[in-house]
Amino acid sequence: MASATGPDADSERRNVSDAVGVAVLGACAAWSLITAAMHDGRPEGVLLAVLAVSAGYASGRISGALVPVAAPCAGALAGLGLALAEPRLAPGPQFVAPLGHAGATAALLTLAVGSACCAAWAAPAQALRLALRLLAAGITVTALVLGSVSGFVTCTAVLLCSFAAGRMQHRGLGVVGLGLAAALVTGATWAIARNVLPDGLTESLEGQLSPHRVQLWQDALHMAHQDSALGVGPGRFGELSGAAAEALLPDGKPHSAPFQMAAEQGIVGVLLLAAAFCWVLHALWRTTRSTPIALTAGAALTGLAVIASVGNALSFTTVTAGAGFLAGLATAHPITDDASRTSPDARVRGDRFAP
Repeated sequence: MASATGPDADSERRNVSDAVGVAVLGACAAWSLITAAMHDGRPEGVLLAVLAVSAGYASGRISGALVPVAAPCAGALAGLGLALAEPRLAPGPQFVAPLGHAGATAALLTLAVGSACCAAWAAPAQALRLALRLLAAGITVTALVLGSVSGFVTCTAVLLCSFAAGRMQHRGLGVVGLGLAAALVTGATWAIARNVLPDGLTESLEGQLSPHRVQLWQDALHMAHQDSALGVGPGRFGELSGAAAEALLPDGKPHSAPFQMAAEQGIVGVLLLAAAFCWVLHALWRTTRSTPIALTAGAALTGLAVIASVGNALSFTTVTAGAGFLAGLATAHPITDDASRTSPDARVRGDRFAP
């Protein structure tokens, strides 16, 4: 009975997660069009991000089903290459740290480490698994060589979470922990912008983030309070922010995805952004892939969420497409799993990994 009903249950899980994803991404695109029409905004950036996530997710699902080890390995190498070339590939004026492409570099390296660790967990041979873990460690060291401190921290966190995931038998607690970590960082940025933390802690954090970035967040909060329902319209933050205009090389971004959504698309935009992240965590919780793969991908995507909370990493198409690709890899259904189920001596695979 288990072998007869297992495939149907797996298909139902994937169908539910896919339907939720289509609804959330569709709502994000539709809301950006609505707010743009109400305030003469420019929704192209949001629409491009939604398209990149969708295309990356579909590519990850397909390649992860066909070549479950080679696909994440190729993704890790591609992420590393893009991170090294990001200052030359990014459109528009280039910036030095802490703003500009620094967040995109950290995000790409984080996603690359997550992909390499997922490939290691999927590899059947111990030697190949060790080589892929060495690749992940090498990418982490590369972040330090490039001077990306935030990238080094998040890459190290992904490595540690990946090793810890191998000892977890139930992924639900890990998924909840990842969600709480992202919520904690987002709440901390709001507390800094509202200046509700103790003076000493606020000054220390502002020194790490830069006063200019905090001023951008405060402008975003002011815009959100002016029109909490619709915001000021997509792409209009740079026009209305005094702090953005004072920058030496203004890019029109508040350098925080939650603050940008709050300022330009109101509270509904923030809720849709949170819904998109929750959908990814839900899909990872429901996936039939092993718990180490699911939680490793979740750790990398949570690291991206942390970086996006204090930077403009999601403004880069390479980052959003990479995030979708990693999520697709971790929720793919390898064809080899179907073959193992049809073999005469097949056993129920990894029940302890299932949610």
